[in-house]
Amino acid sequence: MAICVQHTAHTLLPMHTRMPFRYGIATVRDLQHLILRVRVAVDGRQAEGVSADHLAPRWFIKDPDLTPEQEAQLLLRAVLHACNLACEVGEVATPFDLWWQVYHAQMGWAQRESIAPLVASFGVSLVERAIIHAFCKATDTTFAIALRNNTLGISLEQMHPALAGVQPRDYLPPEPIRYITVRHTVGLSDPLTDADISPEERLDDGLPQSLQQCVRLYGLTCFKIKLCGDARVDRERLKALAGVLRENCPSCRFTLDANEMYPDMETFRAFWESLQADADLREFLRALIFVEQPLHRDEALSDRTREQLHRWRGRPQMVIDESDAELHSLQSALECGYDGCSVKSCKGVFKGIANTCLVAHLRRQGRRALVSGEDLTTVPPVSLQQDLALMANLGIPHVERNGYHYFRGLSMLPEEVQASLLAEHPDLFTRHERGFVAVRIVDGSLSTESVTGAAYGVND
Repeated sequence: MAICVQHTAHTLLPMHTRMPFRYGIATVRDLQHLILRVRVAVDGRQAEGVSADHLAPRWFIKDPDLTPEQEAQLLLRAVLHACNLACEVGEVATPFDLWWQVYHAQMGWAQRESIAPLVASFGVSLVERAIIHAFCKATDTTFAIALRNNTLGISLEQMHPALAGVQPRDYLPPEPIRYITVRHTVGLSDPLTDADISPEERLDDGLPQSLQQCVRLYGLTCFKIKLCGDARVDRERLKALAGVLRENCPSCRFTLDANEMYPDMETFRAFWESLQADADLREFLRALIFVEQPLHRDEALSDRTREQLHRWRGRPQMVIDESDAELHSLQSALECGYDGCSVKSCKGVFKGIANTCLVAHLRRQGRRALVSGEDLTTVPPVSLQQDLALMANLGIPHVERNGYHYFRGLSMLPEEVQASLLAEHPDLFTRHERGFVAVRIVDGSLSTESVTGAAYGVND
């Protein structure tokens, strides 16, 4: 087989949130959404692949001296550099080989330019996703089939030597899961009850605003709760949340995401133990699935953190997210004492596949390990469907989803695009009574049948 990238092009689409999304040090109201198109030739047959993502502020890099606009420009620079590298590679045998060469060239460039690995790999991930899409179209197959037959050419051993001789199908479900439970984000500024919404902030856009409204309308059962790093504030917020969820969703499960806001593990441990000292919160925390990235990436994998984690008996399960910047990051985290990492399309598809297989490998050996599915406000017309296709094929049963909450359905897109997406994915989208198309959540879950039946999330 011969595959090469012939041309790339991108479009920037301004998007506005319907309500502020506050996480970590960021409060998002406006951002740029990038749509990338890549023309690929596979054995002489041309196909165009597409991918998309937000140029999201204050996550890939957390430098308060940079404006959101400067961050967006840096992310775009990384994308365009990865596009140029992909065009320069020439013919290779498989999509994985193409990605491998682009990834390592990009990371070398980023190191020379002092660009953060998360930024560099973000640029590669958009090219990677578009190449996978184009490959599936050119070969008249789906991502699900290409993954299990490994026509993508994935070498797990190159990323994790422990997986020598292993194929993705050896550790993935035999077919994609048909439904994924929504793990609804509760942002730091999100109102918990209707009474928390002040008159000047109350929306009249046809969608629920408070957590209470969301639980009732969507039938939510799973949540991702943001922490701010101030122990007193976080404790009071959790007590209020516990009351709302106890009343509206007594059998819920949830994760906690600190977005790097705690300075060190001893500080986070003191916070955790203060929660356990409160009888109501101790009961609430029995529904905890895991804690995500409590420490800043500069501290998360340090020798000091390793010592503190190995010394902490009875701690909650913890995964890295922002620290999962390179191919070896999961292995480093496991050695440090963490339990796993998150899969995000923006961090790479092949990397997410390899990490999921490594976790499955370790679990078969009796090790405690996990992999989660997380969001960076993935929204239509492309990124939501491709991310769901990835998660369904990896068999991840619940995934953080937040784009449906912070954006007014698909109303940021032209009506003809909304109608086309509704026709292509009638199980995933629905026509709202006010006319716009919105994500269809039933009993707290999303259907994945149409996205896994498409080439890669979408067809065209």
